[in-house]
Amino acid sequence: MAEAEAAQLKEEGNRHFQLQDYKAATKSYSQALKLTKDKALLATLYRNRAACALKMESYAQAASDASRAIDINSADIKALYRRCQALEHLGKLDQAFKDVQRCATLEPRNQNFQETLRRLNTSIQEKLRVQFSTDSRVQKMFEILLDENSEADKLEKAANNLIVLGREEAGAERIFQSNGVALLLQLLETQRPELILAAVRTLSGICTGHRARATVILQAVRIDRICSLMAMESEEMSLAVCNLLQAIIDSLSGEDKRVHRGKEEALVLDTKKDLKQITSHLLDMLVSKKVSGQGRDQALNLLNKNVPRKDLSIHDNSRTIYVVDNGLRKILKVAGQVPDLPSCLPLTDNTRMLASILISKLYDDLRCDPEREHFRRICEEYLTGKFDPQDMDKNVNAIQTVSGILQGPFDLGNQLLGLKGVMEMMVALCGSEREADQLVAVEALIHASTKLSRATFIITNGVSLLKQIYKTTKNEKIKIRTLVGLCKLGSAGGTDYGLRQFAEGSTEKLAKQCRKWLCNVAIDTRTRRWAVEGLAYLTLDADVKDDFVQDIPALQAMFELAKARTSDKTILYSVATTLVNCTNSYDVKEVIPELVQLAKFSKQHVPEEHPKDKKDFVDIRVKRLLKAGVISALACMVKADSAILTDQTKELLARVFLALCDNPKDRGTIVAQGGGKALIPLALEGTDVGKVKAAHALAKIAAVSNPDIAFPGERVYEVVRPLVSLLDTQRDGLQNYEALLGLTNLSGRSEKLRQKIFKEKALPDIENYMFENHDQLRQAATECMCNMVVNKEVQERFVADGNDRLKLVVLLCGEDDEKLQNAAAGALAMLTAAQKKLCIKMTQVTSQWLEILQRLCLHDQLSVQHRGLVIAYNLLSADAELAKKLVESELLEILTVVGKQEPDEKKAAVVQTARECLIKCMDYGFIKPVS
Repeated sequence: MAEAEAAQLKEEGNRHFQLQDYKAATKSYSQALKLTKDKALLATLYRNRAACALKMESYAQAASDASRAIDINSADIKALYRRCQALEHLGKLDQAFKDVQRCATLEPRNQNFQETLRRLNTSIQEKLRVQFSTDSRVQKMFEILLDENSEADKLEKAANNLIVLGREEAGAERIFQSNGVALLLQLLETQRPELILAAVRTLSGICTGHRARATVILQAVRIDRICSLMAMESEEMSLAVCNLLQAIIDSLSGEDKRVHRGKEEALVLDTKKDLKQITSHLLDMLVSKKVSGQGRDQALNLLNKNVPRKDLSIHDNSRTIYVVDNGLRKILKVAGQVPDLPSCLPLTDNTRMLASILISKLYDDLRCDPEREHFRRICEEYLTGKFDPQDMDKNVNAIQTVSGILQGPFDLGNQLLGLKGVMEMMVALCGSEREADQLVAVEALIHASTKLSRATFIITNGVSLLKQIYKTTKNEKIKIRTLVGLCKLGSAGGTDYGLRQFAEGSTEKLAKQCRKWLCNVAIDTRTRRWAVEGLAYLTLDADVKDDFVQDIPALQAMFELAKARTSDKTILYSVATTLVNCTNSYDVKEVIPELVQLAKFSKQHVPEEHPKDKKDFVDIRVKRLLKAGVISALACMVKADSAILTDQTKELLARVFLALCDNPKDRGTIVAQGGGKALIPLALEGTDVGKVKAAHALAKIAAVSNPDIAFPGERVYEVVRPLVSLLDTQRDGLQNYEALLGLTNLSGRSEKLRQKIFKEKALPDIENYMFENHDQLRQAATECMCNMVVNKEVQERFVADGNDRLKLVVLLCGEDDEKLQNAAAGALAMLTAAQKKLCIKMTQVTSQWLEILQRLCLHDQLSVQHRGLVIAYNLLSADAELAKKLVESELLEILTVVGKQEPDEKKAAVVQTARECLIKCMDYGFIKPVS
């Protein structure tokens, strides 16, 4: 019984393979393997599973399965050739050569084997040539670098060549094998920055993607030496060492996604100790006075990237627990630094923000309430230990720490604000005579007033103090922060017109002052950034955003700030937030009239929409933003460094793009200014919501633009995946529809694009939408399929047995919707022209086929009629028996009537095709010409 079931599963797997469903085929073969002990069947199953793995590009699995088949039958030529293909993709050319050599011995006349032999032989010879030339090049480079008398240009050239060589796998291995690590250590000992930098970058290349080499380098260079190099003042050096450490961490933790096999796997078994040692040293760097601001930033970046889990479905969060227990107090110390105090550690403008992000990521990575409670308790103990009535500096540090936490995990910050004396201390510091105290207190109040209830408390207790500071201080830094605090409190009601916190006109006055500061180029960038942050809050008010988009100098000043390659990540977020507010692209809860009536009856507050938030006003604002050059600013923001451009900012930018693309007339402007290219990275990386919004904006552009202009060069192929991701039942109908229109446009451009769409597995989704009840979705899917059927692999899906694909297309030709008929008839015309089998199959799938064909050939719309006549011609050409059946039907009379018409300019193609059909009938001898 088991053997019979195994044979049945093998046949099932073969059917799945023919339908190109390789996952299902693999599953069937794997189940069969568990049931059989027959050696011949086992060999076949392993061989077939190897073929599936090759198709899915799982080359290591393909080689393994093929080897098992060969173990059973050493002359299994198919298994040998499949293993050869897999080994070639894995870069093991010599082993692949041996396999294909054996194949050629067994079948000497097989041209495919002979061609593969020649190709592999050429590749192996080239590899050997490179290897031998690399050895001498490596030696020569080190001689130049270690010679104190070498000329400067020779040194620079040798250093750059060494870096390039280290980035190639063959070059990295040769450097490593040629005692390169010891020589690179000698370069690190020199006092010349350019040589140290070259050594660090070369080591980084050698470590990348190789666990054994990474371990050797970590032990040879030592983590304390690496950290001391990263602690240097030079930003370039600090970043290079950070990249080296990241390469080591990726290789040790397996983040490089390489399959470690053979010797590589045996050399390194457990890397947890090394990774823990790296983490410990990075935490120590955070609180060391010897570390530069740049070094501290890079340490925080490494912790941010490598400690929290990237996928929350992974159960193990031990790295986060280790950092919370051993380093949270150190991170809090960095978050609480006040630059104006003498005890402050060396910082950059970004350091405290990076510490806040790390606190947030660690908190989000905790799995249960006890872990979160432990985290909160550490923060509480740290803060309460800082409060000291006798030492004002300690109090200022404590409030600055609260401010840092509020910029990270907000709910935790909110709990800490509830600690006895925290809010009172903030208000007290506002009244301090020291400007440093006022600065810290005002920033803390800004961050504390995010929640409406908290803002109401501050409005009651702190607004008069903020106003007093604003009027009396001569320090511009404090003045602008105080203004932002007032802006934030004034916008605490959000877009709700009925929850204005300040008197009528007050928010407009605040916004006017923000715009004034924004346009003042004499003020430093960091201070002007606060003006943008103020507008980010105030533009929730429709009057403010309407005034702002009319102030072209202020708009362009904001765009220039966004375009500048500034290292301040908050400016991008503030600009993006302001643009989201101006375009109303934030999420708005749907108002249900019945619930509004119920709320009014029970005397509950009902949110009110501002008159200027209606669509007409939003459209005008979008036009003004486009005219002011918003697209070029957005394109520059998208190109910003990943450390500056957070996923949340990407989502905001995607929302803005989607709002700007809403009107089809504006899409040409967006494309002309580079908006299409800028959207691609937003659709591929970021939050799930952001990727969907960006993909939808791409679909809108792809649907109406020439893809060659909108997405020049190879970029067009990157557009396919985001559009396919929108063909999901969880997406709304408009997203489905516009994605189908975009794919239709792309699939009409080239065979390569059709191939890409097919490889992204879009076909099953397109077919599903052809079954939809929604007329527009069904039409769009059919139009897309009409373009896709030119592809041979798509045609094979229609030829395959056991599906209703052809039947559906035939039946859609009989629908009343002319556009749907036109698309379906086009698809059927191309299918029957390409595959004669489908001409026969068409007559078997439904009994209505002839009636539908006759209706198409008599259609009022010439394009539909022409496609119907082309289908008739294809059927007549395919088979004499089928042609006879058609001639015996009423179709002959239809063809005669159409063929006898006088062809004018519009009808020429229709009449010509009908006549060609009649000539075909004459060729068969079914009809004779009348003299």
